[in-house]
Amino acid sequence: MAKFEMVNNVDHSKIKINTKRSAELGDNLWFCLTFPEEFRAVQAHYPIFFQKEEETGQFAPVALFGFQHQENLFLSEQGWDAGYMPIAVARQPFTIGSQIQTVDGQEQSQRVLTLDMENPRVNTEIGQSLFLEFGGNSDYLDQMADMMEALHAGIESNKKFAACLAELDLLEPFTLDVQLNDGSKHQMVGFYTINEQKLAELDDEKTLGLAKSGYLQAIHFTMASQGNVSHLLKRKNSQMGL
Repeated sequence: MAKFEMVNNVDHSKIKINTKRSAELGDNLWFCLTFPEEFRAVQAHYPIFFQKEEETGQFAPVALFGFQHQENLFLSEQGWDAGYMPIAVARQPFTIGSQIQTVDGQEQSQRVLTLDMENPRVNTEIGQSLFLEFGGNSDYLDQMADMMEALHAGIESNKKFAACLAELDLLEPFTLDVQLNDGSKHQMVGFYTINEQKLAELDDEKTLGLAKSGYLQAIHFTMASQGNVSHLLKRKNSQMGL
């Protein structure tokens, strides 16, 4: 069970983070959250699709690493085999929490960096230190703080991006049928993709609006990324010795 603590140089002066990438450390993910601001980097390596959250009905883009639960085809004995790792993965085991602070006599909620002390990466012997010998932040901790701010902004960006796609009815469900070299077949359901026909049929005003907001570029990154499905399939066949 997760145990979150606000990062500080008293309680966590000796804490280290194991940055090795392995299934044992929680990297056996078959997809993770992504957001438009990192689509350019993500689409070079991973397919980007969308998922619909059951509780809210909102859509969110995800980067795909495999074809089934706990399958990450980018993991190897050497670590993570790709030139870019999505922020939602790279930031582990950190999250953003909130703390009530009094400013000019008024209570305000402030974002703070928190750490899951039960995460297997957290230890006192191996990996990156959070603090310097005399209490200052390590470069690694500053990088993680910046990464969490980017993720926080990305989650907010996703809400607007997904709402725009839904309003223009540009998302459609799809089923991905995967056939391996040995003839076995797998079917992946529950994801959404861009409806290219409806995108092409948008009037000039709506298309211009997408371009000005940066969403049109994000849409094209999403569509281009789906060519990476074939690369995933090659990885799957290779890892199965097919």
